[in-house]
Amino acid sequence: MDFAIKIEDLTIDYNGKIAVDSLSVNFEADKFIAIVGPNGSGKSSLLNAITGLTKCSKGKIDVAGIKNSKDRSRIIGYVPQIKTLDRNFPAKALELVASGYKKNWPGKLSSNMKDIAHEALEMIGADSLADKQLAEMSGGELQKVYLARALVKKPKILLLDEPATGIDMVCEQSLNHIIEKYKTENSATVVMVTHDWSSAYYHANNVLLLNKKKVYYGAAKEAFDNANLQLAFSHPGHKHNVEFGLRENA
Repeated sequence: MDFAIKIEDLTIDYNGKIAVDSLSVNFEADKFIAIVGPNGSGKSSLLNAITGLTKCSKGKIDVAGIKNSKDRSRIIGYVPQIKTLDRNFPAKALELVASGYKKNWPGKLSSNMKDIAHEALEMIGADSLADKQLAEMSGGELQKVYLARALVKKPKILLLDEPATGIDMVCEQSLNHIIEKYKTENSATVVMVTHDWSSAYYHANNVLLLNKKKVYYGAAKEAFDNANLQLAFSHPGHKHNVEFGLRENA
């Protein structure tokens, strides 16, 4: 089996505070993988380490055989959870999308670059936002534009950190459809951090349950049983007397 991302004995330590602890897991190519865990469990830190934005304290990450993290940007599209761009910056959606292609602010867009950025917005059904100023966008609209930015280079690996943040349920269902369609048409690997267990259950091939350490990795249909979720979401030293497991309607 081919692997898109191989993670071996990974530890991420922020000045003595462990975010990810001795994690080993391989993400299969051409699969939809969800990462689920409580707040502070290391999910965003893991995505940042895969992109090369966060340094590993120990261990190694192999992304499609590309060992230099600076070169990974050629094949990775990334939607971060925290957007650092100033919403008041005088720019349009089309320019933000184009910045994902050039990896810097594009300045005056060429005709070809406009076409490429429009195509990315069309992929997610948001081309009507092309000329809208960032300051005028809702949170959900901005999230869609960031997804188009991540897709603009048609990456083989798509990393998504809570992509449905600020998006209503109808739009979230559409977003899942867009991501699945992109994955299928481009033979891409999708790795998505989510708090939506139902979305992970129905859309992901595999699920990583993470609470600093790997709790479970495997088929989505088996991830959300009570034993796994007790381990992932109970506090150290005691267990919740709660039935966590997802159940399908009878």
